[in-house]
Amino acid sequence: MMQQQSIVTPRLPDRLYRAQQVRAMDKYAIEDLGIPGLVLMQRAGMAAFDVLRQTWPEARKLAVVCGGGNNGGDGYIVARLALDAHFAVHVFALSPPDRLKGDARRAYESYVAAGGRLTLGPPTETAAYQVMVDAVFGTGLDREVTGEYETAIASINRFRGGVLAVDIPSGLHADTGSILGCAVEADATVSFIGLKQGLFTAEGPACCGRIWYADLGVPEAVMEYQPPSARLWSEYVNFLPPRQASAHKGHFGHVLVVGGDAGFIGAARMAAEAAARTGAGLVSVATRSAHAAQLNSGRPEIMSHGVETTTELQTLLARATVVSIGPGLGQSGWARSLLQTVCESGLPMVVDADALNLLAQNPKRKDNWILTPHPGEAARLLGTDTPTIQADRYRAVRALQQKYGGICILKGSGTLVADEEGVTGVCALGNPGMASGGMGDVLSGILCALLAQGLDLLAAAPMGVCLHAAAADGAAEAGQRGLLATDLMPWIRRLVNRS
Repeated sequence: MMQQQSIVTPRLPDRLYRAQQVRAMDKYAIEDLGIPGLVLMQRAGMAAFDVLRQTWPEARKLAVVCGGGNNGGDGYIVARLALDAHFAVHVFALSPPDRLKGDARRAYESYVAAGGRLTLGPPTETAAYQVMVDAVFGTGLDREVTGEYETAIASINRFRGGVLAVDIPSGLHADTGSILGCAVEADATVSFIGLKQGLFTAEGPACCGRIWYADLGVPEAVMEYQPPSARLWSEYVNFLPPRQASAHKGHFGHVLVVGGDAGFIGAARMAAEAAARTGAGLVSVATRSAHAAQLNSGRPEIMSHGVETTTELQTLLARATVVSIGPGLGQSGWARSLLQTVCESGLPMVVDADALNLLAQNPKRKDNWILTPHPGEAARLLGTDTPTIQADRYRAVRALQQKYGGICILKGSGTLVADEEGVTGVCALGNPGMASGGMGDVLSGILCALLAQGLDLLAAAPMGVCLHAAAADGAAEAGQRGLLATDLMPWIRRLVNRS
């Protein structure tokens, strides 16, 4: 049927695009470079079938659910290839064949001519199959899924075998990673030509499973036809230089953690220890006098200071290189006065937790800070609600950066980083075990230590986010459930020393 072998790889490029951009890239490849659309569809089907065989090598019974557009055409190609490989194959068509057009219709005709079986409507009984292929919707979906399409997606999600999504899980918004009513929960997704930015944040990671990439053999000019909408960080990279033999603690900065109001001493302690484990030369904590002596119990390297007045804090700020403010800070008058004093110091800052909630009440803009909100804190900073933030995390993180300046990190599944140069990065590392108290405090300490060691904000933010997530992935080797923020500490030290 087809001669050219598609190249499929789990190693992902770092360029991400919006759906409209990928459609423009497809059009450019077809109309300007003269690559027939059917050839691209055949290569996409081959890539999907390759992933299917690599992921489920024992499978021989296949159901393919096809929609009425080119994504459905890809599905018909997969079905035809499976027939050629002597699979037992059944297609469930959600669009009558007489409504198919262009390349999708030709793909359907090829499948039927080869003796392929087809049933109109969503799948009902699925126990006979080992793998189901989702080829219902492509990247153009922009409204909620209803009717028989909703029924089909529900059937796919009830299926107990493997699920492969072609290009994108049906029902997932390609740009935002939000679910349009319902979405396929795939075990693997193979994406073509340009990776869609929505695959990597919000609900994208949960819906996609393992993501594979196929460039479909198009020239590099196709990739360069559109500027990336975002950058993907799929691995941790250490930007810190090796230490010289003559180094001393003064070369690696002094981190000051400000926080730990009554009942929240642990937050400041975790931020401080993370800063120390990431390599800061000195780490101090400014906290409530009542428990200052307890804070460094078990970690005497941390210098703990009782601070009740801004004058006392100013003395510590005079010796600091960078400040983490927010871990366990609270929202009392004491907290407000400390935040104001830190903001006036001119030192680079990492702002987290209650410092963000106080900032939402009295917004200001600075170029020398990193803000690290989770979606709830981001909603308060932007005067909206959490569902609105999650509905378009890319838009939210850019709005945060534009309003508050500096670097903004929107935490969550697919953490996003927006910088002052207009670049948005997304971290593909991390795991659900990170949904536990204290993880944000550890990130704050990591970021401060990187700044203290000489990285600028543009380098510290992506490295810190990826270091934090990679450490959590290492710690999760013992299991995600029960993962604690302090479990990251030995992994942080190990990774920060990796060249």
